[in-house]
Amino acid sequence: MKICNLNNKLLLVIASLLLLFSKNACSQDKKGGLINMVYSSDAHYGLTRPQFRGDTAVNSHVVNAAMIRQINQIPMLHLPGDGGVNAGHNAGPVDYMIQTGDICNRMEIPIQSAAASWAQFNTDYIGGLKLKGHNGKPAKLLLAPGNHDISNAIGYSKPMMPLTDPTAMVKIYNLMLKPVKPMTNEAYDFEKDKINYSFNMKGIHMMFITLWPDSAERIWMEKDLDTVDPKTPVIIFTHDQPTCEAKHFTNPLPPHQMTTANQFQNLVAENYKEGVVAAKDDGATNIEQRGFVQFLKKHDNIKAYFHGNSNWNEFYTYKGPDNDVNLPVFRVDSPMKGKYSAKDETLLSFQLITIDAEKKEMTVRECLWNTTPGDAHQKTVVGKSATLSIRVN
Repeated sequence: MKICNLNNKLLLVIASLLLLFSKNACSQDKKGGLINMVYSSDAHYGLTRPQFRGDTAVNSHVVNAAMIRQINQIPMLHLPGDGGVNAGHNAGPVDYMIQTGDICNRMEIPIQSAAASWAQFNTDYIGGLKLKGHNGKPAKLLLAPGNHDISNAIGYSKPMMPLTDPTAMVKIYNLMLKPVKPMTNEAYDFEKDKINYSFNMKGIHMMFITLWPDSAERIWMEKDLDTVDPKTPVIIFTHDQPTCEAKHFTNPLPPHQMTTANQFQNLVAENYKEGVVAAKDDGATNIEQRGFVQFLKKHDNIKAYFHGNSNWNEFYTYKGPDNDVNLPVFRVDSPMKGKYSAKDETLLSFQLITIDAEKKEMTVRECLWNTTPGDAHQKTVVGKSATLSIRVN
């Protein structure tokens, strides 16, 4: 009888262990479908913030390093019960760190060179980032260039010192495209050496393009999407907002030069089509946008668009100039040039993108990282959030 009781107890212990193992395995399987990405843009090395954590005229190196320290704490960030992906749990491992350009501020005198700015970025983002992904490996850094990075490489209508410095473009090119023969500053040619790349991430296609999907970029995008199953969700990361800026197009008048009078910056290959008047920040881009809208209609598996350039946290829907398309768009803040956070440092934010690859659901959360500037041990606070399905019907 005693032997029988002992055997029964042993069987109960084994059963309990098997049940616990089964629950853990199921939990790990569930977590295995999660992808976490931290997203920021417009680091603008070379600038200073008027105020930051009790100091004035604070160098971008200091501000970005402070943000990276906060980002390194994201795995322990408890997510609110907002109904989004992974709600009510700690964020957990972070697989990717994304930065979509204006890494270096334009070198208008007296701003430092792109080489000096890149060295600081390298220290903060490449050396300072301590995140690890679900695979246990360091989080992968994903970069796209911004208009300031490109202007440093090709020149600008106002004086710069030096006149050109393609360091940031070359470094991004080598890090992201990984050419067999590394690109050099001397060999770099912006007209042909675009920084376009993509990859598949647990059944989701991630696409990074140079500045804005103009007609030239869309040639590369078409070829890339030809390799993608139409049922695969596509997410675009780039620098400019879907409406773009008139001044970022190429001057349509031969010899297509950049001048302080016409204000064109020749950053995208497409010639400006709205007329020959000088480009302005609020200049029309309806004709250019319609080309992009037709592209979106052709590829209805494009489910989201992320951008910087004009910086604050915003989740919105791009409807096109004729209100005939619906593209979910996520605009991210800048640590140095946020529309609102530049004046109120408690609004400084980056975004945490969490995707359930099995359910094809994505939640984007605003992460306010400086709500109590006087507290050296402050915690990041989750602000707004948006959840959407990225499943292709």
